[in-house]
Amino acid sequence: MLTHKKIWSALDRLAEAHETSPSGLAKRAGLDPTTFNKSKRRSGTGKDRWPSTESLAKVLAVLGLDMEDFSAFIAGHSSKSRTAPLIGLAQAGDDGFFDDSGFPIGSGWEEIDLPAGRSEGMYVLEIMGDSMSPVFRNGEKVIVAPHAPVHRGDRVVVKTLEGEVLAKELVRINETFIELRSLNPEYEGRLLARKNVVWVARIMWVSQ
Repeated sequence: MLTHKKIWSALDRLAEAHETSPSGLAKRAGLDPTTFNKSKRRSGTGKDRWPSTESLAKVLAVLGLDMEDFSAFIAGHSSKSRTAPLIGLAQAGDDGFFDDSGFPIGSGWEEIDLPAGRSEGMYVLEIMGDSMSPVFRNGEKVIVAPHAPVHRGDRVVVKTLEGEVLAKELVRINETFIELRSLNPEYEGRLLARKNVVWVARIMWVSQ
């Protein structure tokens, strides 16, 4: 049986698994930072409140999870039991590390834990440089999902035919070109011909 306590506890465990707070989850999803605060979990008269399905859906979407994944947190599971290959940004530009869809191939990768949830096809890319600072800093690890659809405003990893690997924000994408914006204002954006792009993969979250 679902209870208020189980749902809110699941949100707390979800935040912990992603190394953030309930307020941090709300910010990532574009919500008011106080959306999941303890003060919002009861009305002024002391009546228990449910988190809205819209707020919950936004959080799961930005984390690349669904209700099936969230049910694991409701059941009390929050261990980081799934792993994914760790790839350095410099390695990502070399031939033979990815297939044409942006999925890592081969074996012998260093494996690191992922937050609970789906991990099929995902991998971890270690950021190098400061072109995505202060959002993603040098040395931080981002979880990349090649299978996830990409939309305007998503943070993405792009590989070109020349072997260049870019971690930026997607501005526009169509059959002709891909426009990217650097999150660090000191770096210029990029406009790439679609024919020169091997693959585009969405950054789902950051593991610090």
